[in-house]
Amino acid sequence: QLQCIITPSKYQSPSHAPKLKSSSSTFSATPAAMTSHEFADNEPESPHNVVHPLNPEEFRRQGHMVIDFIADYYNNIEHYPVLSQVKPGYLRHLLPRSAPLAAEPIEEIIKDIETHIIPGITHWQHPAHFAYFPCTASTAGILGELLTAGLNVVGFSWVASPAATELEAIVMDWLGELLNLPKPFLFSGNGGGVIMGTTCEALLATLVAARDRKLAEIGEGEIGIGKLVVYCSDQTHCAFAKAAKIVGIKQGNVRVVPASKTTSFGLCPDELYQAVRSDRELGLVPMFLCATVGTTPTAAVDPLQPLCRVAREHDIWVHVDAAYAGAACVCPEFRHVIDGVEGADSFSLNAHKWFLTTLDCCCLWVKDPGALRRSLSTNPEYLRNQASDEGGVITRTGRQVTLSRRFRSLKLWMVLRSNGVANLRNFLRSHVRMAEDFEKLVAEDGRFEIVVPRRFSMVCFRMGVANLANKKLLESINGSGRVFMTHAVAGGIYMLRLAVGATLTETRHVVEAWKVVREQADAMDVEGIVGLRAIEPMIGGP
Repeated sequence: QLQCIITPSKYQSPSHAPKLKSSSSTFSATPAAMTSHEFADNEPESPHNVVHPLNPEEFRRQGHMVIDFIADYYNNIEHYPVLSQVKPGYLRHLLPRSAPLAAEPIEEIIKDIETHIIPGITHWQHPAHFAYFPCTASTAGILGELLTAGLNVVGFSWVASPAATELEAIVMDWLGELLNLPKPFLFSGNGGGVIMGTTCEALLATLVAARDRKLAEIGEGEIGIGKLVVYCSDQTHCAFAKAAKIVGIKQGNVRVVPASKTTSFGLCPDELYQAVRSDRELGLVPMFLCATVGTTPTAAVDPLQPLCRVAREHDIWVHVDAAYAGAACVCPEFRHVIDGVEGADSFSLNAHKWFLTTLDCCCLWVKDPGALRRSLSTNPEYLRNQASDEGGVITRTGRQVTLSRRFRSLKLWMVLRSNGVANLRNFLRSHVRMAEDFEKLVAEDGRFEIVVPRRFSMVCFRMGVANLANKKLLESINGSGRVFMTHAVAGGIYMLRLAVGATLTETRHVVEAWKVVREQADAMDVEGIVGLRAIEPMIGGP
């Protein structure tokens, strides 16, 4: 049993605090043997035994305890193994089989979080978490999330929460201007956008809009939708194929264009052109292209300018998925990676990945908000109001799949204000510098190679050319508990990924990560595992 580092005694209730009745309470009499008044006085489900669910003073008391718990968690986070060490099914054996009938005190709940939940956490905010892409947190982001939950507004229309509607437009323009997005993407330029949960939602919304726009041209029905074709590379996130399936695109009409090491795994415009031309010759209708800036496997960048030229020639909607790398574009030195975005129809980034805003916060900009409204709007009588009917306000539900929506712009606004643009840029640059340092360390060891040029704060590397050996190396690295990395396979090459991005990561953690890699590689040298390349089963390549 892994023990929590946080000291439980700090979170005990003061002696004068009111005590809640524990779920372990028992009753000596049965309901059948009681009068109605006796039953009301003893039965936990009775209206006479209500524990008020939102008492401001009790909220203040418990809130202080939870904030202290989280602060101590961050103070001690380096003492935990990055990757959880529990086995599947561990939690069911530790928790009761059913929910408690009576209220339990927060002290007991926090104690269970310490002893049962924390050991089962893979610590995404750990400074040695280099896996996947970052999911950053910050004081402003966390407190913004707390305020969002505390206010708990449902901002589906202006009248439902005027501040939520109007702040979102302001913040989206702020961030769009920092990214130097073309004016047509901004509210101030008759474009605009919406803050969603994740890129999956952004892809779904834009695919629906593009589908309906194209069907209006060629005719609806099974024949029409059966002709629509969408395009991506084999490095595009799997969320795209999933969204295409949801909107009714035939699986056989999702064109996956292979990328190669010769283009650093970016989508080749000539290959796209050939795929589009072949589809047109077959009588199919090209509809949508998903271009990526910062792909998940290797952080590759699809060249937007030539891709958009191909798309424009064939009236294809272009969406730019910059979920990870888009944040870096607030730094002038990285803005060039989205040159050509003026030819796209929509653009999205996840502020929760590398912009300190906490999950979830996906920012989607579109040039033609009307395309989203035409596909996603409903206007039931029970949601009508004077402000919306007069057309002078934005109705967010017409730009997204869901009706209810959270006040996400509040935490993004807090992040921008609490950190300031200069500090945000320096935060991003510090991660890029750390990745550069790691890249140099890898290059100095003759056993390793950098598979593709480093992009942003991610380094893709491997030991020798043996896929199986690199898989075993990664398993041993993660098994140490000191570092957590993930892998990718591109062009048949199995590679290790180190993605710098956790808020607490410092140079010493990157140096330590390389130390762990070398130690595990040394152990494999001793065991002779590196020499397996002649007999290993290949993963689609060498």
